[in-house]
Amino acid sequence: MASDSQRIGIIDAGTGIRKLGQDFLRMQTDQTEIFIAFSHFHWDHIQGFPFFAPAYNPKFNIKILAKGGSREYKGLRDIFAAQMQDTFFPVSLDEMGARFDFLLLNNNSQLFTPPDGIPVRITAVRHNHPGGAYSYRYDRDGHSVVICTDIEHGQAIDENIVALARNADILIHDGNYTSNELLSRRGWGHSSYEQAAEVAIRANAKQLVITHHDPDHDDDFLRMTEKRCREIVPNSIFAREGMVLSTK
Repeated sequence: MASDSQRIGIIDAGTGIRKLGQDFLRMQTDQTEIFIAFSHFHWDHIQGFPFFAPAYNPKFNIKILAKGGSREYKGLRDIFAAQMQDTFFPVSLDEMGARFDFLLLNNNSQLFTPPDGIPVRITAVRHNHPGGAYSYRYDRDGHSVVICTDIEHGQAIDENIVALARNADILIHDGNYTSNELLSRRGWGHSSYEQAAEVAIRANAKQLVITHHDPDHDDDFLRMTEKRCREIVPNSIFAREGMVLSTK
């Protein structure tokens, strides 16, 4: 049995959430409330949701969290129900089994107190991406994690993102391209690893994790690029499937 302090929170629901759900059930934790926060709702960030095993178990309460307020994402539930219509998937959202709450983060920063009694502050900042997207910062028990994916800084680094990542223990940042590749991909909504490194340096983040790799970059290319990134930020690493990081 996992201890009460071993709780999971999830950001986005790409295909990796399938294995996460299986691993979570094997943990045999007493956690029954699961938060899933979404940076945005492009397909690659939601398409794993129908394969999340806890969503089929009536004992779980799954809270879908998004930034927006009353003027955005009015149909938050409909976003998930639509991809599970019978045209696309054999099981509807209503048939999954778990209880779902669809929550909008109305303020830029809100405090939540999970069942273990240790508060977590969630701060959201809107950033540049086609259709809009949000970066999140999680502060809990003296530790902080920032995730900033699917962001295009443009000609200059977004100062709001630097402020969000200030002194973070872990900064997880989009690094889809190299600087040279980015020149021909303006408007596609992503960053270079060099831009991610600049954010980490200016924000004094303790560790930088580069994510959202270009699918055309093979492992050899990523290892080579990771080495180059470490020449800029020594305590940086490229995200890998199954990677485990600690803020302690």
